[in-house]
Amino acid sequence: MLHNLTLGEVLFLDIETVSAYHTLEELSDFEQQLWEEKSTYYRDRKQIGLSESYRQAGIHAEFGKIVCISVGYFHQGPETREFRTHSFYGHDEKRLLTEFVGLWDKHQRKKFKLLCAHNGKEFDFPYIARRLLINGIALPEILDIAGRKPWEIAHLDTMELWKFGDYKHYTSLKLLAHVFGIPTPKDDIDGSEVHDVYYEEKNLQRIELYCRKDVVTVAQLFLAYRGETLLVRDEILLDAE
Repeated sequence: MLHNLTLGEVLFLDIETVSAYHTLEELSDFEQQLWEEKSTYYRDRKQIGLSESYRQAGIHAEFGKIVCISVGYFHQGPETREFRTHSFYGHDEKRLLTEFVGLWDKHQRKKFKLLCAHNGKEFDFPYIARRLLINGIALPEILDIAGRKPWEIAHLDTMELWKFGDYKHYTSLKLLAHVFGIPTPKDDIDGSEVHDVYYEEKNLQRIELYCRKDVVTVAQLFLAYRGETLLVRDEILLDAE
């Protein structure tokens, strides 16, 4: 099935998220109560306190926000192949989401037909959709999946593709990159450190680079699934729209 897809019609993406505030104490009393209810299972499993658990709030769209969306797509000529990447990042989530939707609106009718991410169906795609609605931004058609049949949803997930129907199995992008001999994107930070890099280091550029590397790795993994040669450095372009 993957061999029947046109590479240039796939938009690869990755997101980085953080909690909406630095600490739990910055939330209102009612919001703290809501987080206490939301985090009960996690706190019990990890045996940690309420304030410490808030570091994980970024994985929940109701309590977090997106600080970076990196995208990439293939552009192929008769004898050339390029993977063009671009990132939308900043403190203003509504602005970066608006810019991301603008990119989709600009290209989707003539170019992009599919979205692809690692664990995208469980995290990236629904998280983006939820944050769009919270910010009062209309969903692009590709994310407006209510009422659609599974085969009508134009989402690809490199983790789901690796499952081969084994629904209990989770495989990280880091592990698959190693298995397929893809240069690891995890040579600086990992997802558990994004909160501190954002709020304490205040280093958005470091988060953006981490996010962009993940997008390149997802595309590399997709090529490996298709049995194609991996991208080399000269084929990867930055800041292309």
